[in-house]
Amino acid sequence: MAVLRELLRDGKFTFAFTVMSILIILAILSFFSPYDMSIWNVVPRDMPPSAEYILGTNSKGQDVFWEMTVAIKNSLIMAVIAAFFSRLIAIAVGLLAGFKGGMTDRTLMSINDSFIVLPVLPILILLGAILKERLNMIVLGLILAIFGWAWDARLIRSQTLSLREREFTNTAMLSGQKVYELIFKEYLPFVIPIVSATAINNMFWAVGMEVTMAILGLSNLTIPTLGTMMHWAISYQAMLLGYWWWIATPVVVSVLLFVSLYLLSVSVSQYLDPRTRIQRIGTAKVVK
Repeated sequence: MAVLRELLRDGKFTFAFTVMSILIILAILSFFSPYDMSIWNVVPRDMPPSAEYILGTNSKGQDVFWEMTVAIKNSLIMAVIAAFFSRLIAIAVGLLAGFKGGMTDRTLMSINDSFIVLPVLPILILLGAILKERLNMIVLGLILAIFGWAWDARLIRSQTLSLREREFTNTAMLSGQKVYELIFKEYLPFVIPIVSATAINNMFWAVGMEVTMAILGLSNLTIPTLGTMMHWAISYQAMLLGYWWWIATPVVVSVLLFVSLYLLSVSVSQYLDPRTRIQRIGTAKVVK
Protein backbone atom coordinates (compact mmCIF):
# COMPACT_ATOMS: atom_id res chain seq x y z
CA MET A 1 0.00 0.00 0.00
CA ALA A 2 2.91 2.34 0.71
CA VAL A 3 4.20 1.78 -2.82
CA LEU A 4 0.74 2.49 -4.27
CA ARG A 5 0.42 5.70 -2.27
CA GLU A 6 3.80 6.85 -3.53
CA LEU A 7 2.94 5.99 -7.12
CA LEU A 8 -0.38 7.84 -6.84
CA ARG A 9 1.57 11.07 -6.28
CA ASP A 10 2.48 10.84 -9.96
CA GLY A 11 -0.26 12.38 -12.08
CA LYS A 12 0.41 10.01 -14.98
CA PHE A 13 0.03 6.96 -12.77
CA THR A 14 -3.11 8.34 -11.10
CA PHE A 15 -4.80 8.92 -14.47
CA ALA A 16 -3.76 5.50 -15.81
CA PHE A 17 -4.73 3.72 -12.61
CA THR A 18 -8.17 5.38 -12.64
CA VAL A 19 -8.82 4.46 -16.27
CA MET A 20 -7.66 0.87 -15.76
CA SER A 21 -9.84 0.55 -12.66
CA ILE A 22 -12.89 1.68 -14.66
CA LEU A 23 -12.08 -0.77 -17.46
CA ILE A 24 -11.67 -3.62 -14.99
CA ILE A 25 -15.01 -2.74 -13.37
CA LEU A 26 -16.64 -2.81 -16.81
CA ALA A 27 -15.01 -6.19 -17.48
CA ILE A 28 -16.40 -7.55 -14.21
CA LEU A 29 -19.80 -6.10 -15.12
CA SER A 30 -19.83 -8.33 -18.22
CA PHE A 31 -20.58 -11.34 -16.00
CA PHE A 32 -23.97 -9.76 -15.30
CA SER A 33 -24.83 -9.17 -18.96
CA PRO A 34 -28.51 -9.92 -19.71
CA TYR A 35 -27.56 -11.01 -23.24
CA ASP A 36 -25.52 -13.83 -24.74
CA MET A 37 -23.12 -12.06 -27.09
CA SER A 38 -22.84 -15.11 -29.33
CA ILE A 39 -26.51 -14.61 -30.34
CA TRP A 40 -27.56 -11.97 -32.87
CA ASN A 41 -30.83 -10.05 -33.16
CA VAL A 42 -31.71 -10.04 -29.47
CA VAL A 43 -32.45 -6.28 -29.47
CA PRO A 44 -33.69 -3.87 -32.17
CA ARG A 45 -30.96 -3.10 -34.70
CA ASP A 46 -29.16 0.22 -35.29
CA MET A 47 -30.73 2.08 -32.39
CA PRO A 48 -28.88 5.27 -31.30
CA PRO A 49 -27.82 5.77 -27.67
CA SER A 50 -30.80 6.22 -25.36
CA ALA A 51 -31.91 5.61 -21.80
CA GLU A 52 -32.73 1.99 -22.69
CA TYR A 53 -29.59 1.35 -24.71
CA ILE A 54 -26.79 3.47 -23.23
CA LEU A 55 -24.44 3.07 -26.20
CA GLY A 56 -27.06 2.12 -28.75
CA THR A 57 -27.32 -1.14 -30.67
CA ASN A 58 -25.50 -2.45 -33.73
CA SER A 59 -26.55 -3.95 -37.06
CA LYS A 60 -26.18 -7.44 -35.58
CA GLY A 61 -28.98 -6.71 -33.12
CA GLN A 62 -26.72 -6.54 -30.05
CA ASP A 63 -26.50 -4.01 -27.23
CA VAL A 64 -23.22 -2.14 -27.79
CA PHE A 65 -22.69 -1.40 -24.08
CA TRP A 66 -22.87 -5.02 -23.00
CA GLU A 67 -20.85 -6.11 -26.02
CA MET A 68 -18.22 -3.59 -24.97
CA THR A 69 -18.01 -5.01 -21.43
CA VAL A 70 -17.51 -8.55 -22.76
CA ALA A 71 -14.96 -7.29 -25.30
CA ILE A 72 -12.94 -5.54 -22.59
CA LYS A 73 -12.97 -8.70 -20.47
CA ASN A 74 -11.80 -10.93 -23.32
CA SER A 75 -9.10 -8.50 -24.47
CA LEU A 76 -7.74 -8.13 -20.94
CA ILE A 77 -7.78 -11.91 -20.34
CA MET A 78 -5.86 -12.46 -23.58
CA ALA A 79 -3.34 -9.74 -22.69
CA VAL A 80 -2.78 -11.09 -19.16
CA ILE A 81 -2.24 -14.63 -20.49
CA ALA A 82 0.26 -13.37 -23.06
CA ALA A 83 2.11 -11.25 -20.48
CA PHE A 84 2.18 -13.98 -17.81
CA PHE A 85 3.52 -16.81 -19.95
CA SER A 86 5.97 -14.61 -21.85
CA ARG A 87 7.34 -13.43 -18.46
CA LEU A 88 7.86 -17.06 -17.42
CA ILE A 89 9.86 -17.75 -20.58
CA ALA A 90 11.82 -14.50 -20.27
CA ILE A 91 12.69 -15.15 -16.62
CA ALA A 92 13.79 -18.74 -17.29
CA VAL A 93 15.93 -17.84 -20.32
CA GLY A 94 17.36 -14.63 -18.85
CA LEU A 95 18.32 -16.09 -15.47
CA LEU A 96 19.76 -19.30 -16.92
CA ALA A 97 21.77 -17.54 -19.62
CA GLY A 98 23.07 -14.85 -17.27
CA PHE A 99 24.01 -17.21 -14.44
CA LYS A 100 25.46 -20.12 -16.42
CA GLY A 101 27.32 -18.13 -19.05
CA GLY A 102 29.57 -19.89 -21.55
CA MET A 103 27.99 -22.24 -24.08
CA THR A 104 24.59 -22.12 -22.33
CA ASP A 105 24.53 -18.33 -22.62
CA ARG A 106 25.59 -18.35 -26.26
CA THR A 107 23.04 -21.02 -27.21
CA LEU A 108 20.12 -19.35 -25.42
CA MET A 109 21.01 -15.91 -26.74
CA SER A 110 21.22 -17.28 -30.29
CA ILE A 111 17.67 -18.61 -29.89
CA ASN A 112 16.66 -15.34 -28.23
CA ASP A 113 18.06 -13.23 -31.08
CA SER A 114 16.27 -15.44 -33.61
CA PHE A 115 12.94 -14.56 -31.98
CA ILE A 116 13.88 -10.86 -31.90
CA VAL A 117 14.44 -10.69 -35.68
CA LEU A 118 11.40 -12.82 -36.60
CA PRO A 119 8.75 -10.91 -38.61
CA VAL A 120 6.04 -11.43 -35.99
CA LEU A 121 3.07 -9.86 -37.78
CA PRO A 122 3.34 -11.96 -40.99
CA ILE A 123 3.73 -15.09 -38.85
CA LEU A 124 0.66 -14.18 -36.81
CA ILE A 125 -1.29 -13.49 -40.00
CA LEU A 126 -0.34 -16.96 -41.28
CA LEU A 127 -1.27 -18.62 -37.97
CA GLY A 128 -4.51 -16.65 -37.87
CA ALA A 129 -5.44 -17.87 -41.34
CA ILE A 130 -4.70 -21.49 -40.35
CA LEU A 131 -6.17 -21.52 -36.83
CA LYS A 132 -8.91 -18.91 -37.27
CA GLU A 133 -11.87 -20.91 -35.91
CA ARG A 134 -9.84 -22.37 -33.02
CA LEU A 135 -8.21 -19.06 -32.09
CA ASN A 136 -9.90 -18.37 -28.74
CA MET A 137 -8.46 -15.95 -26.19
CA ILE A 138 -6.37 -18.59 -24.40
CA VAL A 139 -4.82 -19.95 -27.59
CA LEU A 140 -4.16 -16.45 -28.95
CA GLY A 141 -2.63 -15.40 -25.61
CA LEU A 142 -0.30 -18.40 -25.63
CA ILE A 143 0.74 -17.77 -29.24
CA LEU A 144 1.52 -14.13 -28.46
CA ALA A 145 3.47 -15.26 -25.37
CA ILE A 146 5.73 -17.39 -27.59
CA PHE A 147 6.69 -14.35 -29.64
CA GLY A 148 6.70 -11.73 -26.86
CA TRP A 149 9.52 -12.70 -24.51
CA ALA A 150 12.80 -12.18 -26.36
CA TRP A 151 13.53 -8.49 -25.71
CA ASP A 152 12.75 -8.83 -22.02
CA ALA A 153 14.87 -11.97 -21.64
CA ARG A 154 17.86 -9.88 -22.72
CA LEU A 155 17.12 -7.29 -20.04
CA ILE A 156 16.86 -10.00 -17.37
CA ARG A 157 20.10 -11.59 -18.62
CA SER A 158 21.90 -8.24 -18.32
CA GLN A 159 20.68 -7.80 -14.75
CA THR A 160 21.72 -11.37 -13.90
CA LEU A 161 25.21 -10.85 -15.36
CA SER A 162 25.58 -7.82 -13.12
CA LEU A 163 24.38 -9.73 -10.04
CA ARG A 164 26.69 -12.65 -10.77
CA GLU A 165 29.73 -10.38 -10.44
CA ARG A 166 28.71 -8.96 -7.06
CA GLU A 167 30.31 -9.97 -3.81
CA PHE A 168 27.24 -11.62 -2.29
CA THR A 169 27.19 -14.19 -5.12
CA ASN A 170 30.73 -15.36 -4.32
CA THR A 171 29.92 -15.40 -0.61
CA ALA A 172 26.78 -17.47 -1.18
CA MET A 173 28.60 -19.96 -3.43
CA LEU A 174 31.52 -20.36 -1.00
CA SER A 175 29.12 -20.89 1.90
CA GLY A 176 27.58 -23.84 0.07
CA GLN A 177 24.26 -22.27 -0.89
CA LYS A 178 22.53 -24.21 -3.65
CA VAL A 179 22.21 -22.62 -7.05
CA TYR A 180 18.40 -22.66 -7.13
CA GLU A 181 18.29 -21.03 -3.67
CA LEU A 182 20.68 -18.33 -4.82
CA ILE A 183 18.59 -17.62 -7.93
CA PHE A 184 15.20 -17.60 -6.22
CA LYS A 185 16.20 -15.90 -2.95
CA GLU A 186 18.87 -13.47 -4.10
CA TYR A 187 18.48 -12.84 -7.83
CA LEU A 188 14.71 -12.97 -8.31
CA PRO A 189 13.94 -9.95 -6.06
CA PHE A 190 16.20 -7.84 -8.30
CA VAL A 191 14.55 -9.18 -11.44
CA ILE A 192 10.91 -8.76 -10.37
CA PRO A 193 10.86 -4.95 -10.95
CA ILE A 194 12.02 -5.48 -14.55
CA VAL A 195 9.41 -8.19 -15.01
CA SER A 196 6.66 -5.93 -13.64
CA ALA A 197 7.50 -3.03 -15.92
CA THR A 198 7.92 -5.15 -19.05
CA ALA A 199 4.70 -7.09 -18.37
CA ILE A 200 2.69 -3.89 -18.87
CA ASN A 201 4.48 -3.23 -22.17
CA ASN A 202 3.75 -6.81 -23.24
CA MET A 203 0.04 -6.38 -22.50
CA PHE A 204 0.08 -3.20 -24.62
CA TRP A 205 1.70 -5.11 -27.49
CA ALA A 206 -0.64 -8.11 -27.16
CA VAL A 207 -3.81 -5.98 -27.32
CA GLY A 208 -2.43 -4.14 -30.35
CA MET A 209 -1.69 -7.40 -32.14
CA GLU A 210 -5.15 -8.78 -31.38
CA VAL A 211 -6.81 -5.62 -32.70
CA THR A 212 -4.70 -5.77 -35.87
CA MET A 213 -5.51 -9.44 -36.51
CA ALA A 214 -9.22 -8.95 -35.82
CA ILE A 215 -9.54 -5.96 -38.15
CA LEU A 216 -7.90 -8.07 -40.86
CA GLY A 217 -10.44 -10.82 -40.12
CA LEU A 218 -7.75 -13.26 -38.99
CA SER A 219 -9.02 -14.06 -35.49
CA ASN A 220 -12.12 -15.84 -34.22
CA LEU A 221 -14.73 -13.20 -35.05
CA THR A 222 -17.43 -14.92 -32.99
CA ILE A 223 -15.64 -13.90 -29.76
CA PRO A 224 -16.29 -10.27 -28.74
CA THR A 225 -13.03 -8.33 -28.34
CA LEU A 226 -12.13 -4.72 -28.98
CA GLY A 227 -10.66 -5.84 -32.30
CA THR A 228 -13.69 -7.86 -33.43
CA MET A 229 -16.02 -4.99 -32.48
CA MET A 230 -14.04 -2.76 -34.86
CA HIS A 231 -14.05 -5.47 -37.54
CA TRP A 232 -17.85 -5.84 -37.55
CA ALA A 233 -18.41 -2.08 -37.42
CA ILE A 234 -16.12 -1.61 -40.43
CA SER A 235 -17.68 -4.57 -42.26
CA TYR A 236 -21.17 -3.11 -41.82
CA GLN A 237 -19.91 0.38 -42.83
CA ALA A 238 -20.99 1.92 -39.54
CA MET A 239 -19.35 5.29 -40.23
CA LEU A 240 -20.79 5.57 -43.73
CA LEU A 241 -24.29 4.79 -42.45
CA GLY A 242 -23.97 7.16 -39.50
CA TYR A 243 -23.84 4.54 -36.74
CA TRP A 244 -21.00 6.42 -35.06
CA TRP A 245 -21.67 4.92 -31.61
CA TRP A 246 -20.86 1.43 -32.89
CA ILE A 247 -17.39 2.25 -34.24
CA ALA A 248 -16.61 4.97 -31.68
CA THR A 249 -17.09 2.70 -28.66
CA PRO A 250 -14.27 0.18 -29.36
CA VAL A 251 -11.99 2.89 -30.76
CA VAL A 252 -12.31 5.14 -27.68
CA VAL A 253 -11.97 2.21 -25.28
CA SER A 254 -8.89 0.93 -27.16
CA VAL A 255 -7.27 4.36 -27.07
CA LEU A 256 -7.94 4.68 -23.34
CA LEU A 257 -6.54 1.19 -22.75
CA PHE A 258 -3.40 1.88 -24.79
CA VAL A 259 -2.79 5.25 -23.15
CA SER A 260 -3.34 3.90 -19.62
CA LEU A 261 -1.03 0.91 -20.19
CA TYR A 262 1.63 3.21 -21.65
CA LEU A 263 1.41 5.65 -18.75
CA LEU A 264 1.46 2.80 -16.22
CA SER A 265 4.61 1.43 -17.85
CA VAL A 266 6.31 4.84 -17.83
CA SER A 267 5.33 5.55 -14.21
CA VAL A 268 6.41 2.14 -12.91
CA SER A 269 9.70 2.32 -14.84
CA GLN A 270 10.44 5.75 -13.38
CA TYR A 271 9.56 4.56 -9.90
CA LEU A 272 11.86 1.55 -10.21
CA ASP A 273 14.74 3.55 -11.71
CA PRO A 274 17.52 3.69 -9.08
CA ARG A 275 18.33 7.30 -10.02
CA THR A 276 14.81 8.54 -9.33
CA ARG A 277 14.75 6.46 -6.14
CA ILE A 278 17.86 8.26 -4.91
CA GLN A 279 16.25 11.59 -5.77
CA ARG A 280 13.13 10.65 -3.79
CA ILE A 281 15.24 9.67 -0.78
CA GLY A 282 17.14 12.94 -1.02
CA THR A 283 13.94 14.96 -1.29
CA ALA A 284 12.47 13.15 1.72
CA LYS A 285 15.53 13.96 3.81
CA VAL A 286 15.37 17.63 2.82
CA VAL A 287 11.68 17.78 3.78
CA LYS A 288 12.45 16.26 7.18
